Amino acid sequence: MTTFTASDGAEIFYKDWGTGQPIVFSHGWPLTADAWDAQMLFFGLQGYRVIAHDRRSHGRSSQTWNGNNMDRYADDLAELFERLDLKEAILVGHSTGGGEVARYIGRHGNARIAKVVLVGAVPPLMLQTADNPHGTPMEVFDNIRRGTSLDRSQFYRDLTTPFYGFNRDGVEDNQGLRDSFWLQGMAGGIKGQYDCIREFSEVDYTDDLKAIDRPTLIVHGDDDQLVPIKATAHRAAEIVRDARLKIYPGGSHGLAQLQAEQFNADVLGFIRQS
Repeated sequence: MTTFTASDGAEIFYKDWGTGQPIVFSHGWPLTADAWDAQMLFFGLQGYRVIAHDRRSHGRSSQTWNGNNMDRYADDLAELFERLDLKEAILVGHSTGGGEVARYIGRHGNARIAKVVLVGAVPPLMLQTADNPHGTPMEVFDNIRRGTSLDRSQFYRDLTTPFYGFNRDGVEDNQGLRDSFWLQGMAGGIKGQYDCIREFSEVDYTDDLKAIDRPTLIVHGDDDQLVPIKATAHRAAEIVRDARLKIYPGGSHGLAQLQAEQFNADVLGFIRQS
């Protein structure tokens, strides 16, 4: 396995394939870099260098007790950028990974970034508040904490249904995706995954979005049952200065996997735009 040692001693696993302009992928919770397989193969074959890491306490990276917070996630990503000396990178983040992408730029700037893609991403804020009425109530996140802490194996199996929209008419069930999701989730550490729930739900990324100074594609399914589009993508598109919003009608939270061909083509077109 390819890993690097973060400044606090955690071992971070990453994949680094191909040559050319780098595309760096940041995965969602509770998944791993493997969630991007369809994208890494596609873009690698298109002549890009494709890179994805397992967030600390996820997948093959160290199962850390402390440091499972978005600032540290962003710093891990920055250390990966520095280790590989990445420049003019396309930074792609899904769900929690969208928060990581935004916080990376908020903390470390745009200097190494050419473009940004956010898909089903949690910024600016998932939690329902007086100022964010379309957000998700706290009790939903408390139930996620409960499911993760007491029976995460079954909880992750059940979560695949709304994640991919398998409970919607016309959406064909896919046992392979369910199995892959469960395997990736169970490979991580329970403490870090539990801590991460706060990071994708309660952290406000508004200032991080304001810091993005690169062309940005925001992709979101209008039937995303986990990350409500009105609280996230619609607001993010208003905050990021040079943002384009693309909505997938009927799209689920897992659209990059369920609709991989369309998603890959849309991202490739965005990358190739001058």
